[in-house]
Amino acid sequence: MTAMKKDRRADLLAARGRMSPFVIAQVNAELAEWMYALPVPVAPGDTVAAYVAVGDEPGGTAMLEALVDRGLRVLLPVVPPGEPTALHWGEFRGEDALVRGRWDLLEPADSLGVEAVADARAILVPAIGADRAGGRLGRGAGYYDRTLAATHAPIIAVVYDDELLDSIPQEPNDVPVDWVLTPGGGFLRTPHP
Repeated sequence: MTAMKKDRRADLLAARGRMSPFVIAQVNAELAEWMYALPVPVAPGDTVAAYVAVGDEPGGTAMLEALVDRGLRVLLPVVPPGEPTALHWGEFRGEDALVRGRWDLLEPADSLGVEAVADARAILVPAIGADRAGGRLGRGAGYYDRTLAATHAPIIAVVYDDELLDSIPQEPNDVPVDWVLTPGGGFLRTPHP
């Protein structure tokens, strides 16, 4: 990982740490509203992969509930044991059905395996930052890059408004995103090849 990428990640995480819980709750409500305007065609019964936001990460369970409200099947990541590899996936059946998994992350109790994400019509992924060219800055372990490299569904990075940047340093194994979602701007299509 480049020093520039590491520094950018630290700066963005520090800015998140200064956000008030009120602002985070407002952002999560705005992001939930955007789930009714996904930029890819979906119909009731279709599958969308998403994530459970952690701490000051944008998203929140309201985003997941909005997807379910649309009649969509929602898959969430299940982090497998051992070295970083592709994520496993399980079905979201409500916030009360989530259990504490690896690193104390909330995830479905039952894993459907790595292949389950192949059914997704869109994949919403967490990011610390994203750029207008489709670059995504994650936490650095590579779980999502390993997962997304094997999928064909449109990938949507979810970030705060000020985390949509002009440029993010990228490495050869970084998987670009097709869309960036911000609470104030909605969905931005990226021009990545």
